[in-house]
Amino acid sequence: MSEEDIRAARLEKVEQIKQLGFNPYAYRWESTHHAAQLQAKFVDLPSGEENDLEVAIAGRIIARRVFGKLAFFTLQDETGLIQLYLEKNRIQEGMADIDADAFNHIKQLTDAGDILGVKGTIKRTEKGELSVYVKQYSILTKSLLPLPDKWHGLTDVAKRYRQRYVDLIVNPEVRQTFRRRAQITAGIRRYLEQRDFLEIETPVLQSEAGGAEARPFVTYHNTLDMELYLRIATELHLKRLIVGGFEKVFELGRIFRNEGISTRHNPEFTTIEIYQAYADYNDMMALTEGIITTVAQEVIGTLEITYQGENLDLTPPWRRATMHDLVKEYAGLDFHSFQTLEAAKTASKNAGIADVDAVESIGKLLNLAFEEKVETKLIQPTFVIDYPVEISPLSKPHRSKPGLVERFELFVVGRETANSFSELTDPIEQRERLEAQAAKKAAGDLEAQGVDEDFLTALEYGMPPTGGLGIGIDRLVMFLTDAASIRDVIAFPLLKPEGSVIKQFSYEPKTQTLTIEFDSGSVYEYFKVPPSVKEDLENAPSKGQYFNKLIKGKFKFEQLS
Repeated sequence: MSEEDIRAARLEKVEQIKQLGFNPYAYRWESTHHAAQLQAKFVDLPSGEENDLEVAIAGRIIARRVFGKLAFFTLQDETGLIQLYLEKNRIQEGMADIDADAFNHIKQLTDAGDILGVKGTIKRTEKGELSVYVKQYSILTKSLLPLPDKWHGLTDVAKRYRQRYVDLIVNPEVRQTFRRRAQITAGIRRYLEQRDFLEIETPVLQSEAGGAEARPFVTYHNTLDMELYLRIATELHLKRLIVGGFEKVFELGRIFRNEGISTRHNPEFTTIEIYQAYADYNDMMALTEGIITTVAQEVIGTLEITYQGENLDLTPPWRRATMHDLVKEYAGLDFHSFQTLEAAKTASKNAGIADVDAVESIGKLLNLAFEEKVETKLIQPTFVIDYPVEISPLSKPHRSKPGLVERFELFVVGRETANSFSELTDPIEQRERLEAQAAKKAAGDLEAQGVDEDFLTALEYGMPPTGGLGIGIDRLVMFLTDAASIRDVIAFPLLKPEGSVIKQFSYEPKTQTLTIEFDSGSVYEYFKVPPSVKEDLENAPSKGQYFNKLIKGKFKFEQLS
């Protein structure tokens, strides 16, 4: 049966349930237990025996086996699975005053995907399956669409992300990932609150997008008649709080950057930024180790984990190495020895570094060499310290190394996971750096930012020595849950509209069947499509837009691959 036929059949069942005097979309249900509680409580119940404890439980039916006077359903709730043992005589007796034909109705009017509430006792079958021996049931929600038979087998991987609700229903490991994500963020907050850090919310809509080099999303406020930006960092407002007298502040929240999408990047993502007065980047390294090792131990239960086949040891202390030393180690380039930019460029080209001609400073060339030759090789947790000043406009100059700043980034499995500075507190130098950024913005650099005058005013009132730290929550969750893609740890990642890019299509006039192959690799057949629609699709300037408006949802279809 096609999905449309299944839906039509289930709609008929909805009407039949209503005709019997029952509401197929109930208001509430009160359970006494979850599935996991029952499995744990009665783990020692012998096969063939029954416990007379009355229980009530609710969940989604994900499998059904129906026989003459018996039926076995598999019920899934948030905690796990349990079998429902349905026997005709027992249900007829238990529901005699409610529905004289209750057993036949549960056989005929329910489907996999429906949400049921049941009451009964506990029994372990002769085959050893712990079951709720059902006396009464109630259809709490009648589902109209079928669950996929084999969700893991879908060739269109994006559909798991697009229909995350179905992904969560059928894949318990996906539910576990998001449960662990919640535990990780709660653990970070708990760790900081125990050390007297205060979480304060800062604006998402900002008049200046600052705190990072990134292209912002731009919006417009009609009443104020002004452009606003979705924040690209929380840094500058949290620093204002340090100026105002708070000594330990943080915010865990969403950041928005109008940039590319990949397995490691989503335009909307989550970070935590932390600022501590009277601290520097060495203190922030200790704080980073403490946060990550604590939540790993609490959530995963070990500091020795595996990520995509790589064995990671999170046991502190983690390696600390300067960017200069790492580039020398992995690329054979000693940037301390270069007296001129041209000498650095020549050596970098000989080492196989690409795109060096456009680089305008030795510091930026050092960073380019690091990105190309070093990053992906840093598998074990590594603090990369002492960055060039050219790429760190908000960081304090290194106290003993001219041209460098007191900054580190934490790399794990070849990915930046945290970023930290001894924060720049000199308002004059900060203005010079921000004005240099503004000049790049005026010259067309979409990632450079303007001058935030109010932030500079705050600095002129005086900010104490401060250590700042940012941790990418999504990437942290990725390596703690062995997730290959950032989309696996964001519940609803940003995706291209389904079917928005048509690769090719064909039309069979005799059967009026339109076959469309999308860029994702999915192939669909649409039935009883008039020739005029096919002709309009051929001539449409944007076939994807035409499909979304005039084909999608208008015709019966079948997915071929």
